[in-house]
Amino acid sequence: MNDADCMGLALKEAQAALAAGEVPVGAVVVHQGKVVGVGRNAPIAMHDPTAHAEIVALRAAAQALGNYRLDDCELFVTLEPCAMCSGALLHARLRRVVYGARDPKTGAAGSVVDLFGNAQLNHQTVVQGGVRAGECGGLLSDFFKARRNQQRREAHPLRDDALRTPERRFDGLPGYPWPPHYLTDLSSLDGLRLHYLDEGPRDASRTWLCLHGNPAWSYLYRKMIPVFVAAGDRVLAPDLIGFGKSDKPKKDVFHRFDWHRQVLLEFIERLDLRHVVLVVQDWGGLLGLTLPMASPERYAGLLVMNTLLATGDEALSPGFLAWRKMCADKPLFDVGRLFGRGNPHLDAGECEAYNAPFPDAGHRAALRAFPTMVPEHTDDAGAAISRDARRFWRERWQGRTLMVIGARDPVLGEPVMQDLARNIRGCPPPWTLPEAGHFVPEHGEQIARAACRHFSIPRDSHNEP
Repeated sequence: MNDADCMGLALKEAQAALAAGEVPVGAVVVHQGKVVGVGRNAPIAMHDPTAHAEIVALRAAAQALGNYRLDDCELFVTLEPCAMCSGALLHARLRRVVYGARDPKTGAAGSVVDLFGNAQLNHQTVVQGGVRAGECGGLLSDFFKARRNQQRREAHPLRDDALRTPERRFDGLPGYPWPPHYLTDLSSLDGLRLHYLDEGPRDASRTWLCLHGNPAWSYLYRKMIPVFVAAGDRVLAPDLIGFGKSDKPKKDVFHRFDWHRQVLLEFIERLDLRHVVLVVQDWGGLLGLTLPMASPERYAGLLVMNTLLATGDEALSPGFLAWRKMCADKPLFDVGRLFGRGNPHLDAGECEAYNAPFPDAGHRAALRAFPTMVPEHTDDAGAAISRDARRFWRERWQGRTLMVIGARDPVLGEPVMQDLARNIRGCPPPWTLPEAGHFVPEHGEQIARAACRHFSIPRDSHNEP
């Protein structure tokens, strides 16, 4: 075995430590080409502050060889040894120590101190660092990042009138690798925890703000986010309160149009979003289309998919009324099955991911409330602000627009979207996807690529994708 092979064995031990909840460091001792001792970090499990991977591996090797002197052995460890372990390695008279990642905080092989380089010691051990350093360091970086995120989550106490979906429900979701971000201190939230994704450089020249609808969450944009990030852009995808990883008030009556709009306005202000392309679908549009008029200078573009402005002075579509009745008659409808029926290309894991935020009826208040919140009459909550927004889009909108229509949508399909297009100043002819239904972002990769092109070409060119 060469050094890389031996370090691979140490990495397996580090991964086992990670699975056990320990800091992921692993070590192996090799004698004449044969592994004679393995070890992984276990201070927590063993209630032993000395149970570092190197110490555990040394003890195993000494037992295997029947000798506390290991002068014909080599040790491979994924992280630069600390002072304690370096001392033990020197006392064992190891011939060579090979480590992966440097430890700039406690490393005793040159990073903080160099015990192995002390010429006064009566034994000299050869040290080599940097073997598979990227893999070794990445494992540690991911571990500490996850632990910091967990600490931040635990620092956000849960309100008595809300629920929080258990984190395990979101483990291993297909196509959703991004770390969570949370806000609790927006004034409108009053302590509720809002989850959002934030990917790409903070100083990017373009920011995509992706707003989901009901009963979706930020998972809806998982196929678009990688394309936007690969283009060098920043992407934000919040979960509305009541959805996804955000807190879920227990009572249906908590959910109000104006309150959800205010949360989004404060979210945008807090993160000081600029050069925004607003990406909306379903309720992401009902709420999102009312946002730019509050600060038009923040917005450069609009990517709008099956949604509407519910102004109260135009009849809601028969498809929507049928959807609202279904939600009332079957409040425990299977969310994943709904997505699968309209998107047969989704696999079972993807469909189940849409169920993840809603483990029981108590977590589904928003799913019950949102269909009834769509303004139907002129004096309904949200109707007046939606009429103001319609005037804004007709008369004041200065940015570029791309409209994408899922043709198979029975709720907010082509007639609704064509009517919306007539109310958006400078909207080019919509792009219709014959194979797409209501949840258009499930065809998101092709849409995202077209959008990157569309919002990068000169403003006076309005070619379809």
